[in-house]
Amino acid sequence: MLPLAHPTRHPHPRPASRAPPPERSPARARARPRVPHRSSHALTLTRAQPPSAEPGENTETTSASASSSVLSFLCPLLKFFGGGDPSQERNDIVEVATSSLSSLARLPWGSSVAASSAENVTAPASGPTLQLYEFEACPFCRRVREAMTELDLSAEVYPCPKGSLRHRDVVRKIGGKEQFPLLVDASTGLTMYESGDIVKYLFKQYGQGKSPSFGLLESTIFTGWVPTLLRAGRGMTMWSKAGTVPAEKLELFSFENNTYARIVREALCELELPYVLQNVGEGSSKMSSLLSIAGSKQVPYLMDPNTGFRSGDHKTILSYLFQQYSVGG
Repeated sequence: MLPLAHPTRHPHPRPASRAPPPERSPARARARPRVPHRSSHALTLTRAQPPSAEPGENTETTSASASSSVLSFLCPLLKFFGGGDPSQERNDIVEVATSSLSSLARLPWGSSVAASSAENVTAPASGPTLQLYEFEACPFCRRVREAMTELDLSAEVYPCPKGSLRHRDVVRKIGGKEQFPLLVDASTGLTMYESGDIVKYLFKQYGQGKSPSFGLLESTIFTGWVPTLLRAGRGMTMWSKAGTVPAEKLELFSFENNTYARIVREALCELELPYVLQNVGEGSSKMSSLLSIAGSKQVPYLMDPNTGFRSGDHKTILSYLFQQYSVGG
């Protein structure tokens, strides 16, 4: 098993001070809450600017707001067509077919490691220090996961489905707003919203000068919503019986555009289960580790250190997750 990073303690963000406009009356001024003193050992997180953004370049805030509105509209509709309870027995032919079409729509992104990334000596070697707050059905989150596959990066993933009991609250405390994706890089002390900015940062920090693959930064405009629609909102909302919190994070070998791995990630999201994502796209430097652990290079491969469970079969994994991590399971 690859080494796991220890969970990072996230300090509450300090609100930036802003002087009130001269004409604002004292009676209307609101007192700002005092932020408790934090230990000097706590990680200081900062809001990052895009690595090479020019004025007017960043337009994703509007897109993210529109995305949130669309998701709010689609969520109940897709849940209805999706057949309801994700823990019930599924038609595997339909599941695999819709996930395969989703993979086809997303080619070539998130399938293989970008040239030279497998030899990336800048990437942390002691375990993942990247923490990604996201949910599977979000097209902007998908873009970031695709970039991580191309860069052969591992990450701690904290799923934030609609109805999240824990992780959405953490996102508000870290970044001050409930927006996804949110990246925390513990090795640099950086936090960042906006998928386009995150992708540029990851390639600048860990890509050894490599640029994102053609079209990745514009991918949500063309095919980003296809998997969300084809998968009928899987990986969007929290399962009604979820709530069990594992003592240790699960570990998943996967790559973003894999048909079967997508189905497993959706379940992890619906159960709000944090996990260590080991990206093993074609050309990954971690492929030998997967082979030694699983005896095969096939993904997904899930390991649960809490119970000793290990499996590379997506149907077996689904059955295990919904039984093991249901309330009262």
